[in-house]
Amino acid sequence: MRADELLQRYADGERDFREVDLSHANLSGQDLSGANLRQSNLTGVDFRGTNLRGVNLRESQLREAKLSRANLQDANLISSKLLHADLSEAQMSEANLRGAKLVGVSLQGADLTEAILNEADLSETNLDEATLREVNLSRSNLCRASMRGAILEGANLTIAVLTEVDLENANLMKSILNGANLSQANLMGVDLSFAKLSGANLAGANLTKAQLRAANLSWATLRGANLTGASLYRTKLSWSNLTGAILNDAILMSAKIYKTNFRDAELLQTIMPDGKTFGDNR
Repeated sequence: MRADELLQRYADGERDFREVDLSHANLSGQDLSGANLRQSNLTGVDFRGTNLRGVNLRESQLREAKLSRANLQDANLISSKLLHADLSEAQMSEANLRGAKLVGVSLQGADLTEAILNEADLSETNLDEATLREVNLSRSNLCRASMRGAILEGANLTIAVLTEVDLENANLMKSILNGANLSQANLMGVDLSFAKLSGANLAGANLTKAQLRAANLSWATLRGANLTGASLYRTKLSWSNLTGAILNDAILMSAKIYKTNFRDAELLQTIMPDGKTFGDNR
């Protein structure tokens, strides 16, 4: 189907365009809100600035599609294939992307507030400065994704794969990361205050100057993690493994360290739960 034919039929009131082939069509700046494009071939389509609010794109092929600044609020993108698409600054609040393939996608500056992304593949995705408040990313794959400065307040990342992810200076306050894999992640300057990380794997992670106030890290693995200058005030660390971790200049005041493993950990000038600096007998 040609782009002009689709637009004419849409203008005439038609909304059902399932399984159409519009590959590489130019539909930028158009209004296609509420259209049904399920299982369509939209490879390389130009949707820049297009109103796609409430559109059904379930199981559609959107590889290398141009969707920057598009409105995809409330859109159905379940199991869609968006590999290497450009969704920078797109409005995607409350969109459903469960099981979607988003490998190598640019979502820089996009708004994904309360979006559903559980079981989605977001490996090597650019989510720098994106807004992901209350988003559902449980069981998702974010391996090697870039999320610098992203806002993930209240996000659900239960059992998510975040190996080698870059979350420098991101906001993860009150997020849920129980059982998540954050090994070798860059969490420098991240805010994980009040976050739930029970059973999470943070082996080798960089948590330099991270804010972990009142976070729950019980049963977590922090083997070899760098927590230099981190704030762990009132943090729950019971049964966690900090073998070989670097805690120089870290603050552990009022932290819970029942059965915590500090074997071979560096504790130079570390403020311990009782308020005393480690090694200071005064």
